[in-house]
Amino acid sequence: MVVVKTAIPLLLPMVSFAIVSFANVRSPVDTVIIDTDCGVFGDDGSAIVMLAHSPEKVRVAGITVVTGNVWAAQSAGYVREIGALVKHPEWKPAIGAQLPLTHTAALARLEPSIEFQGAFSEPPVIAPPPARTAINVMAEEIQAAPGQVTILALGPMTNVAILLRQHPDLETKIRRIVFMGGNVHVGGNASPAAEFNFWFDPEAAQIVLRSKIPEKVMFPLDICNRAVLTKALFDQVASAKTGVAARYREDLGQRYPGFLNKPDAKGYLWDELAAAWLLDTEFVTAEETSHLDVDTRFGASYGATTKLDRKLAPDATPVRVMLDLDFARLFALYRRLMTQ
Repeated sequence: MVVVKTAIPLLLPMVSFAIVSFANVRSPVDTVIIDTDCGVFGDDGSAIVMLAHSPEKVRVAGITVVTGNVWAAQSAGYVREIGALVKHPEWKPAIGAQLPLTHTAALARLEPSIEFQGAFSEPPVIAPPPARTAINVMAEEIQAAPGQVTILALGPMTNVAILLRQHPDLETKIRRIVFMGGNVHVGGNASPAAEFNFWFDPEAAQIVLRSKIPEKVMFPLDICNRAVLTKALFDQVASAKTGVAARYREDLGQRYPGFLNKPDAKGYLWDELAAAWLLDTEFVTAEETSHLDVDTRFGASYGATTKLDRKLAPDATPVRVMLDLDFARLFALYRRLMTQ
């Protein structure tokens, strides 16, 4: 079933909430763990900035990193640099999985028509085992506040899958997982069949989709393809006189999509949509609910999103699939948070 909502004007009431203790009453401030494969900046960096600039809506309880766009060890360094830009030098990202569950660089080289291989395109950068891993951070926060922690998954879901395997008792104690990944009614962007986050670790995505996490909110390519970033829109953020805007301008201008060298280029808002939903759910104008799975058979469809055979995971909860958006409303929020 597809639910279509009528768009309403963007309302930004200047209301501030105090952070209250985790008792039996849910705080008005959403407690979030950001699980990311953040590169120099890009969509992960933008998502982190958006939440950092919304303390009245979100408390970032932890940031964990996973290999995807770049190696997890590299991502941790980039997150620390972005944290300093948004006045959070105390952020100490916890390194999690440094490799997918099954997928490897050698396998990736055998796959046809791969547009972007992420970390697999570079030599491995492996960090020494941390004293406190991403899995530790997730488990501790969920145990301390059962039913109140949202996981915002912005990269491959290796860390989340390992959490579910190591701590099966916590599966139903996660409030929800909001994630960017997959493709339901459109083609892929890593391969013709698969979106990058799902392609990089299909086995992990399958574990999460087949899980009993009470609420799963998915931002697939279906909705991201409708959030097109042009040079004119890029300029509205890049022209701000802030450290964040300078890093944004350098990364999106010189790397992907390369607006400073290719004015006709276009990019997309991906992880930013998942982060924005935690701040304003009303920008989404159409969604559907379905039980979903991931193709884990190595080949041309590796990582593709499929319908779940309920016999394989009878206790799996359904997925809320976001399909369309009020882009003007979304971009107004994005621009405000990225330039403040």
